[in-house]
Amino acid sequence: MDTEIELKFLVSDNEVPLIPALITQFAKTVTNKPAKNLTNAYFDTPNRELRALDIGLRTRCCNDECEQTIKLAGEVVGGLHQRPEYNLPIQSGRPDLLAFDANIWPHGMQLESIAENIFPIFGTNFIRRTWLIETDSGTKIEVVLDKGEIAAQGKMEPINELEIELIEGNKEDLFLLADHLIKQAGMRLGLYSKAARGYRIADDKPLKPNKFIGFVPLKSQVTQEQALIATVSYGIQFVQKHEQCYFNKPSLKTLKRVIDGVSLIRHAFWLFDDIVDKSSTESIRNELKWLLSELAWVENAIHLKTYTSKRHAYYKKLNQFPELAQVITDLQDVQPTPTDIEDLFHCTRYNRLILSLTRWLVDRAWRKNWDQKALSAAELPVTEIASQLFDKDWQELKNLLPQDKSLSEKDYLHVRIKLENTLLSGNCLGKLYDKEARKAFRTPWIDIVYGIYELETLAYLYQLCQSQNADELQEVQAWLKQKSDFLISAMEQSRQSSMHSEPYWF
Repeated sequence: MDTEIELKFLVSDNEVPLIPALITQFAKTVTNKPAKNLTNAYFDTPNRELRALDIGLRTRCCNDECEQTIKLAGEVVGGLHQRPEYNLPIQSGRPDLLAFDANIWPHGMQLESIAENIFPIFGTNFIRRTWLIETDSGTKIEVVLDKGEIAAQGKMEPINELEIELIEGNKEDLFLLADHLIKQAGMRLGLYSKAARGYRIADDKPLKPNKFIGFVPLKSQVTQEQALIATVSYGIQFVQKHEQCYFNKPSLKTLKRVIDGVSLIRHAFWLFDDIVDKSSTESIRNELKWLLSELAWVENAIHLKTYTSKRHAYYKKLNQFPELAQVITDLQDVQPTPTDIEDLFHCTRYNRLILSLTRWLVDRAWRKNWDQKALSAAELPVTEIASQLFDKDWQELKNLLPQDKSLSEKDYLHVRIKLENTLLSGNCLGKLYDKEARKAFRTPWIDIVYGIYELETLAYLYQLCQSQNADELQEVQAWLKQKSDFLISAMEQSRQSSMHSEPYWF
């Protein structure tokens, strides 16, 4: 068995010619291996039983030699892929699952039944160029450039990937090489394997953005440290997923999901502050803040798009006022373009941020300044601290939203960030609790957050009207004020009833 420790990059045709020189600059010695044409087939059952177990089964042929490979469930964090891998030679193009050691399979797996029902789901065909490099410290790294295509169901997707895999030595050098490549070539870290992409094509399930941030998958017995790792890993993958979704189909809402993922990571640093010293995250937090500043325009852009969408009442109203409609168009014209955003996701600073987060997890950087108190806190079951964290969060929120006070538009806009952060704690730890109880408690508060978003949409348009200082816009402002008052009334009713809800963490 081998356990891959590799970083994957997505490269463009323009970057491919730079790679040999970049490798030579970094390495003490470079061995250039002959290029190979690799033909691969991926197998599963009609019900995708291997996929459900996160097992990959592949045959690979080059010239007259073939092998079969099993990849078991592993970890993918920020472009770092770690999966147990088993390889055996085969005489034909059909794999033989029973030839592998019986001890590698998950408990309860119906091996013989699966072996009888596997068939090829999709294929990949690519030219592989390989370099074996050695660093000054003696670390050996394999650098692989794959260029070709994935084919399934008559559809194709290009493969343009660079992978660097630690063969022997210090993983520090793997990250140093990654940083060197990011700095010089502007390539971006890749989240999805060829197999994951192939399954999507074969099953006609294209990558789609999430509607919500979702819940970090936690088991009740995990420690606080394990919950931290799971939460930050989830946040990194959420950001990278929606980065890729944006390349597939640019969308403002997809960018908002990137913002949500960044917010979750930042919140995790705060939530687990018993074991995460601020000094260990200072540089990362600064870079996350930078990324949020680069995307700060997105919410106003969503508001502007709402005003111009024929599905909303704003469109019909604003068409009566050409000068205001022109202001909105002018604001949209100066927004960053999809090309600008693709450049952001390709830039060195962004990819160094993803790489830094990955390395922070791999190196367990939060442990460097631990004392006995932090060590003890890290080993506590997360269930023992979750209820305390929720109690503290919601008590602070109640103080901001006193039940005996009627709240204004200004009050609601002021409390938005605190309410969102309180709900983010639930996204981090809510999986530990009963789903229905959690949903019943959170739904009214989520509705209030959506209400605040709508208030901000109204308030931004009101502000644009005021900037025009035109008498004819008084009608629009009165309409906006009426909608705000109605919305606040509904939110107040929802808030009052929510105050009496039974917390799901009790």
